[in-house]
Amino acid sequence: MSKYLKFDTPAVKHAGDLCSMFKLKNHGLRDLDKVFWNLPSAALYEEASFRGEGNMVYGGPFLVNTGKWTARAANDKYVVQEDSTVDKIWWGEYNRPMSPEKFSNINTRLLAYLQGEELFVQDCYVGADENYRMPIRIITDTAWQSLFARNMFISPKTQSELKAFVPEFTLIASPSFKADPIIDGTRSETCLALNFAEKTALVMGTKYAGEIKKSMFTVMNFLKPLENVMAMHCSANVGKEKNDAALFFGLSGTGKTTLSADPKRNLIGDDEHGWSDEGVFNFENGCYAKVIRLSAEAEPEIFDCTRRFGTILENVVYDPASRRIDLDDESLTENTRASYPLDFIPNAVPEKRVDSHPENVIFLTCDATGVLPPIARLDMDHAMYHFISGYTSKIAGTEIGLGIEPEIAFSACFGAPFMVHHPFFYAKLLRQKMEKHNSRCWLVNTGWVGGKFGVGKRISIRHTRNMLNAALEGKLDNVEYRTDPLFGFECPVTCPDVPQDVLEPSNAWGNKEEYRSKYDALASLYIENFKQYLKGVTDDVIAAGPKRYRDIK
Repeated sequence: MSKYLKFDTPAVKHAGDLCSMFKLKNHGLRDLDKVFWNLPSAALYEEASFRGEGNMVYGGPFLVNTGKWTARAANDKYVVQEDSTVDKIWWGEYNRPMSPEKFSNINTRLLAYLQGEELFVQDCYVGADENYRMPIRIITDTAWQSLFARNMFISPKTQSELKAFVPEFTLIASPSFKADPIIDGTRSETCLALNFAEKTALVMGTKYAGEIKKSMFTVMNFLKPLENVMAMHCSANVGKEKNDAALFFGLSGTGKTTLSADPKRNLIGDDEHGWSDEGVFNFENGCYAKVIRLSAEAEPEIFDCTRRFGTILENVVYDPASRRIDLDDESLTENTRASYPLDFIPNAVPEKRVDSHPENVIFLTCDATGVLPPIARLDMDHAMYHFISGYTSKIAGTEIGLGIEPEIAFSACFGAPFMVHHPFFYAKLLRQKMEKHNSRCWLVNTGWVGGKFGVGKRISIRHTRNMLNAALEGKLDNVEYRTDPLFGFECPVTCPDVPQDVLEPSNAWGNKEEYRSKYDALASLYIENFKQYLKGVTDDVIAAGPKRYRDIK
């Protein structure tokens, strides 16, 4: 900016005070105007405000509008196909191959584009367990995205640590740089490219900050399982007295963040974790919560974060005169977001890790058809079947191209866009750890009851919390169960503090035949989706799949 305006920006005099000896020239970045190294939150606020990147709103959050890109560009992710990846990557829809030559060309064009620019650097770690953490460098051309990186990843504690910092993986984010499909061979102007040989990630042509965190999550998903660490798209919490960890798998919009932020339990993290032989640890330093229609009554801890200095709000509508935000306004996107440090949550685990192993593993699914039971207990074969299937409904706004109505989807491992190995690789590792530590597994439906989206209504979060609490506290261990006729899993007949009618989804349907037809159709979708995984799956896991009504004797 200083090359356009002939006066200093707020942090210019301190831009290099916290710099590493491992300079940006090591990444091919040369002839830069100014580099702002590891600025703290307050300085990044000043820089972002000065540069007109956003606005401060009531309570202190920094609010930004990401423009065209308000969600993940899942179809624009590429992985460089080279010796270290060619036989390990799950190539396909979410891992499109890119040649080393094409990556080199687009990276060269990006480096040339950034010459003469001002850049921001955050040196940090991904992974709260020092035995498995990875030092990373996030380079951005905007101050607010540098603040996002500071929120979401773990900063070194001392100046000497920063000075000696050498990253193992580097991400460069430049929203203003647009890929050229003709020159670069990309699908669009947006490009998310991972090169494991060069240990470099590029995020180009999108302002949506979630691409930064998800790119690094994808990197961890590739590397950590090779060290026998299960990389998981899940939230995690732990009991305050029993030290009993719980994992909550699910795609965006299924309730991972909301349900794990339980005042009765301590929060380990809301989105991305590793499960090692020593316990569970957060990959991140912060939370990236969906905040559309957030209420102080239902989600007080997260709601409070939308009124705190240090929080970044993405695409939340506000009144310019009063600077008051409107969390109910979806005119920009359904996928409004808040990024904030984990320690903003009062009951968060300070270390972001625990040395205990999960007693309960919960698969969260948002069933837009309104037929799945609100909670079911899974044996190990059922657990593997549902983990590999990853059934859910994509909620409006969480990916580019989604409309208002939820889209039924199967997302392997409850996070297919971020999984780099084949789903079997993750499923086997998860089973190994669950069996070793006697983890119980539950399928919890946070979607609709009484009909599909637009006809029925969303399951009460109060009922969902009560069912989860009962499962985590062992109150469902000795109740009566019924066997589901199609899916074969066990559903509790009663649950403390939950009306008995709620536990049987057909009760909410006025037309029982329509319910049976929709449930049978869902079973058919499961069966059809799983055909792609039949090769190499054990017979026991295949047998754990659903049946059709016509096949029940």
